[in-house]
Amino acid sequence: MNQNQGFKSLLLAAAIGVSAATGAHAQDYTIRATANSNENDEDYDGLVVFENYVESASNGAIEVEIFMGTQLCSNGAECLQGVAEGAIDIYMSTSGGAAGIFPYVQVLDLPYLMRDDRVAETVMQGDFVRTMRQMALEDSGDTIRLMTIGNTGGWRNFANTQHRIETPEDIEGLKIRTVVADLPQELVRALGASPTPIPWAELFTSFQTGVVEGSKNGITDIMGMKFPDAGLQYMTLDGHAYMGALWWMSNETFMSMPEDLRRVVVDGFYALQQATFASPKRKSIEAYEAFVEGGGDLYVPTPEQKAAFAQAAEPVYVWFEENVERGPSILGALREAVSEAETSIDEDLSADLN
Repeated sequence: MNQNQGFKSLLLAAAIGVSAATGAHAQDYTIRATANSNENDEDYDGLVVFENYVESASNGAIEVEIFMGTQLCSNGAECLQGVAEGAIDIYMSTSGGAAGIFPYVQVLDLPYLMRDDRVAETVMQGDFVRTMRQMALEDSGDTIRLMTIGNTGGWRNFANTQHRIETPEDIEGLKIRTVVADLPQELVRALGASPTPIPWAELFTSFQTGVVEGSKNGITDIMGMKFPDAGLQYMTLDGHAYMGALWWMSNETFMSMPEDLRRVVVDGFYALQQATFASPKRKSIEAYEAFVEGGGDLYVPTPEQKAAFAQAAEPVYVWFEENVERGPSILGALREAVSEAETSIDEDLSADLN
């Protein structure tokens, strides 16, 4: 711990002591929450639920202010720095947005590890998140706290402008748009395609001009950006990655509250998480219908075909463990959580089906 972190810790300890001594509700709290998206997004749905719950359950002791877009910060690194410094209380990032500071969160982008929503949602409510929380606290000097992991857009699927993708061989040679982060590029390479980092705002034009021929996105993002109008007409529902939404909070803000209000905040994040689990499911119904009505081709791989995709992607797991700091431990934690979730769900299914 450096001198600045030690000083912050002393201040934090003093603040907690004062709070405990002067009474829980003598002081009101204002929480400034942001997500770099808009009011049509699942992130906003979650924040509205969080705001309503926390303000009601705290009897007005906590006020939540929502700032969507780039009002408080413009990207993951800047926003997380704001959380670390206490200028921002809550921030939602994708795994790619936080990977520059916490590279191991890219574990959520590893393909084909979670089979469906039920498994993913079980994992995101268990000890796996607490493991990642502890790692982030350690690496941020106890300044950035992972509160929960929700969803932002459903599942990533391969879509392209050229032809239907049924097997890994069908994706070979295609120019696939990725973000700048290493892991998505390694996945595209493992499948024999060419990773092409393109800013989100330039993607529509890039499809039109052939700079890229495909992407790996959720259906609500694809339809929200009108990508079919740019030629994106083929989509394979391989569900290779769960689009996790990591909700971060200033640890100083959280720990400065008395325990009863921390409980309200934790329960508020549970309500937020449930809202973000549900929102993409509802929004995707209309989005898929619009995609097909516009001439889009939807393909669902067979179990054998999906297994072939997973096998082709195996080099990505090796790359992750060898190149990402703390990669082996977080991947082990995720695999263990997935195994436990599948066992529990299968037991429940067996009981319910007989």
